[in-house]
Order: sequence, then C-alpha cells, then structure tokens
Amino acid sequence: MAKKHSPARQRAKSPDSTPAAASAAVVSLVHLGCARNLIDSELILARMAEEGLAVSGDVSAAGTVVLNTCSFIGPAREESYANIRDLLARKARGELERVVVAGCLVQRYKRDLAQEFPGVDLFAEISDGRELARRIRKLADGREVESYLESPGLREAGRDGSRMLATPGSYAFLRISHGCDHTCSFCAIPSIRGPHRSKRPSDLVEEARELIDGGVKELVLVAEDSTAWGRDIGLELPALVETLAELDGDHRLRIMYAYPNRFPWELTRLLREHPRVEKYLDIPVQHIATPMLRAMRRAGSGDQVRRLLDRLLEEVPGLTVRTTMLFGFPGESDADAEEAMAFVREYRLGRLGAFTYSHESGTPGFELQHDVPESVAVTRRERVLAARDEVLAASQRALIGTEIEVLVDEVHAGGRQPYAVARTAMDAPEVDLIARLRGVKTAVGERVRVRVEEVDSEFNLICAPLAAPAARPRP
Repeated sequence: MAKKHSPARQRAKSPDSTPAAASAAVVSLVHLGCARNLIDSELILARMAEEGLAVSGDVSAAGTVVLNTCSFIGPAREESYANIRDLLARKARGELERVVVAGCLVQRYKRDLAQEFPGVDLFAEISDGRELARRIRKLADGREVESYLESPGLREAGRDGSRMLATPGSYAFLRISHGCDHTCSFCAIPSIRGPHRSKRPSDLVEEARELIDGGVKELVLVAEDSTAWGRDIGLELPALVETLAELDGDHRLRIMYAYPNRFPWELTRLLREHPRVEKYLDIPVQHIATPMLRAMRRAGSGDQVRRLLDRLLEEVPGLTVRTTMLFGFPGESDADAEEAMAFVREYRLGRLGAFTYSHESGTPGFELQHDVPESVAVTRRERVLAARDEVLAASQRALIGTEIEVLVDEVHAGGRQPYAVARTAMDAPEVDLIARLRGVKTAVGERVRVRVEEVDSEFNLICAPLAAPAARPRP
C-alpha cells in the first residue's frame, strides 16, 4: 500500500534543488497525514508563493521548512514529533535557518507544544495560511514576528482558495465539508476540526471547474464524513455528486470517507449508472462486532453494517468497497477479533486499512478500562491483514490475462527499463494498489487500455499497454 506521509511534490517552478541553492526566501513544506490535511498543505504552499517565496520540493534547498503535522492517532503523533526533532537537528547543524510547525498537532496541544520545542521559530494552528505565509515572509526577510499564530476560529465552510497541487496532476482531492458531528469514543478529530459544516454547491462547482480546467482527470471527494454533506443546508450528497459529474470535461469522481449510518441511497444509482462516478466507495466500518461498535460509539450493530454492505453490493454490481478497522479497543475479546477476520473474508474486503487503538486525551475512550495489551492488538491486526491479503491476492491474480483501463499517475522515462505508474478504477490514490506499465509511450493523466500480465509480491498489477496513445504535454 502507498505511504501517505511524504514531502509535497510541487507542480510549480522550483529553484535549483541543490544545497548550494538554499536561500532565505526559499521554503519547503513537509506534509504529514490524510488527504484533508494535504489540501491544507496545498493552500499553505499557494499562499507562500503569493508572498513571493520560492517553493522547493527539496528540503536541503530551503532556508525555511514548514512541517504540516498530523495528530489523529498515536503513531501519527509520534511521526510529527520525530519530524520536529529531525528539523531542529538540521537547524542546529546549520543546514536550514528556520523551522515552522503548523496544523493539527499545534491545534490540539496549542502553546504546550511551543514550550516543548523552544527551538521552533513559528507555530501555527489551523488557518487558511494567509497570515502564516505573511509571517514566514517576514522571517525570511530577517524581521521579527510573534512566534505563535492562533487560529481565528472555526474555518468557514466556503470556497478554498487557489492551491499549489502536491498531487501528480492526474488526480486532486476536493474537500466537500469541514469537521464531524460524530462522537466516536476513539477519535479526536471533532475537537481538532470542529463540528460538521458543508461547503455550498456553488463553491464546490467553482473549485471543481478550476481543477478540471487544469487537466485533473479524477476528483477525489474527501471530508471527515462525506455522507453527511448537505444535511446542514437542506441537501444530500447525491445531488452534489451528480452536479460535479455533469460538469464539462474528461473527469471522473471517487468518493472517500463515507460514514455508514444514514446512508443516502440515491447515491447507488449514480455509482451504478453514471459513467463519471467510479464504482468505488470508501466506507469505514471500524469494526463488525456489535459490542465493539457500541463501545466505540458507532451507530448501529454488526448486523446493520452487513445489511448496508449487502444492499450496496446488490444495487451496485461490480462495486469496490474500501474500509478501515480498528483493533485493540478496550474490552475487545478474541471472539470480537475472530468475527472481524471472518467478516473480511466473507465480504472479500481486499482494500482494507487496519490500525491498533491508542489512547487519545480528550476523547470519550481515554479513561476506559480493560485495556488490550499492545502485543495482542498488533497480533489481531496482523491476522486480519493476512486475511485481507488472501482476498487481495486472489482478486488481483484473477485479473491476469484480462484487459482493463487504467489512469496514469506517473511516468518514469529514464533508466534501462522505463515504466509508468497507473491505477485501476478499483484503486484510490495513495492508499490502494497500483498498476505498473512497461514502456512509457503515454503521459500523466492518460487513460490507457492495458493487458494484465502478472501480479507482483505486493499484489500490484504488471501490465502492458494494448495501444499506446501519443503523449501530449500537460496543460
């Protein structure tokens, strides 16, 4: 599976990316976390460019490095801390001049974080990036700034400003709402991002139009809870999906983070019939054992989750379902974990992310008793992932010899064996599988018919193009 955490890949002019090119006005951004957080990174990048700062994808070329942090669960938080320590060590060695830490970790721990890392030049809670960029500009000019930037409050659910895309160009994320109204006992997101607020259809149409006009071929709709979109403004998600799918252009839509309760069933018609809506749905269930769902404060029972999936698979033939599950929640039994493993096999859930529970301060589950030992939680997770891999291996190998369409995300023309990286409609960017194409007579954003020749050790497809289209430059 693709790793989510990486330095942002710039689709903008960058300065010479050698260490000798490092200067005060050159900045680099390191992004951690989810797709929603990546959009924040793209907004920060664009605001810095508007302030006249040169953006480089190479940390060694920058005088200032901005770290956009994640604080969702323990491992993500530790990764943020490790990156802060690494950047401060670089600063101490004279490899960069300033360190800026922004995003979810700062929003959650506020000035306590500043006390823990006094060497950081600027901390910033979540904002639209404008004031952050202004302060970074001042720092680059050698001026003093207040070292802590508070959030102005809950972000308005309006049109996001222009973004400097950190995705390859074939796809982009489109955030349809902010925040979450659920009170899942393991999750700190509502305390970080606030309650659910839907963006207006007109704003989303403008954002989508800008991305499509820029050559993006796949719009990936994201939110903390996609299926809640519109309810606070008298609408439902299917209306938005159909509006975006009907825009002029050569684009398709993919829906992520669809919370399973109060599902908007008109969406199945679009998933089944609309040629621009991929037959793919990310619908995180977190668990299937009813005692765990109730302890996690997830709505419904295991039987209700099964009925939901049964209806989805019946109404949308060929639907790919992606999900996530959490193991080691306080009180989880061996029987609960076994039920989850059987569930993965029964519903052929080959696209699955599995995590172990971590106590999160400020969440309802923080004080719960009956902890599951970490080693037990890890073993349960690994067993479920092994069941997932059995399903995935069978489904991927069944494709050998078939002809399918893929979307090209990357082209690697150098070296003795040039290749391209693409995805099927069954695979979301950054979290699912890839299709590796031999030969490079194609371009990023092309949809190519290929024949599947084999499957590699990580279950990715190895393919050969049936007819290579003429490469054309990106807009």
